[in-house]
Amino acid sequence: MRSLVSVAALLCPAVVLANGRPPLTNGVHFRPGDNQSLYVATTFGLLVSHDDGCSFRWICEQNIGYGGTFDPKYRIATDGTIFATTYAGLRVSRDGGCSFTTATSDKPANDPGRTADSWIDAIDIGPTGDVWIATADSGKPNNIFRSTDNGVTFEPRGMLSQAIWWKSIAIAPSRAQRIYATGYQVAGLLPDGGQMPPTAHFEISDDDGAHWSESPLAGVSVGSTPLIYAVGVDPTNPDIVFISSIGANLPSGDRLYRSTDGGMTWSEVLATTAPILDLAIARGGNILVATLGGGSFQSLNNGIAFSPMTDPPQLVCVGQRGDGQIYGCGANWQPDNKAIAKSVNGATWDKVFRFVELAGPIECPAGTPEHETCGGMWP
Repeated sequence: MRSLVSVAALLCPAVVLANGRPPLTNGVHFRPGDNQSLYVATTFGLLVSHDDGCSFRWICEQNIGYGGTFDPKYRIATDGTIFATTYAGLRVSRDGGCSFTTATSDKPANDPGRTADSWIDAIDIGPTGDVWIATADSGKPNNIFRSTDNGVTFEPRGMLSQAIWWKSIAIAPSRAQRIYATGYQVAGLLPDGGQMPPTAHFEISDDDGAHWSESPLAGVSVGSTPLIYAVGVDPTNPDIVFISSIGANLPSGDRLYRSTDGGMTWSEVLATTAPILDLAIARGGNILVATLGGGSFQSLNNGIAFSPMTDPPQLVCVGQRGDGQIYGCGANWQPDNKAIAKSVNGATWDKVFRFVELAGPIECPAGTPEHETCGGMWP
């Protein structure tokens, strides 16, 4: 068997030499209302299919606007706009990936809605199309922002903080006004001069961010670095929400918690031996969890209890499309021989795509960054 690094060198040598990582899939995303399109995040850029996975084309890192070992978080709008988080702002493509621009880069530096030049570490799109993002920069204030014009402009939503890095946002699919956000507060000094320890935060809004309340997180264990992430909201009940607590299950696992009252109280439903990478809430109470090398898990009762999945691919991502089809990131070579797999129930998985089948860069007009930059990198 060839090593992943060797295969990467044969597949797209310039890309792999740029960040030194083997080619792996690490996320799958969908365009609402379009059951033919798949957007697959990888360690060497974004792959796009518009024919239900029969063929994929490549958008390189340089076009998107990042590099190295960083992995953006992606969201796709109903009209096909691609959003990607980076350390230098939210990158946006409105032409299918041929070119990207940085949102709000036209705003002056002192504009409260300017998010360019900030690390955008959280993103979600609500059921009405509102785009929510949050920043996690060190050395300057952070905030949560909303766009009601598909990412053209953003407005701060009242969570300005000098100490908190906002790490995740989740919008309830059945109630656009319900916003969940998590943050990590770094250590600092108390008013009396004492040392304040790092703290995890879980914030809840039920009115589009006009007002926020904080969960006490009672009973939620945290790791040595208290990081929690909002990883999913029930598609029909906005009060059912899941969080992962990073490093809370020693020595290297996470803990998954479920709330049925909008984040005010929590119950532990899963402890893993490896980091939780993704969670998908499928139909009929079927919930899937992917970890980094610690197995995959499934709940058939809406997340009340989980059990190990039987012989799944080596899932590091999982998601469900609007038509109910489940997709997951597998191992491109042995033992899975499928970089992307699909399933109707999480029990059996079929190959969708392997890297050797990649058709090349997406087709774009001359003069666009995709054509000029990515096209020149393709072997």
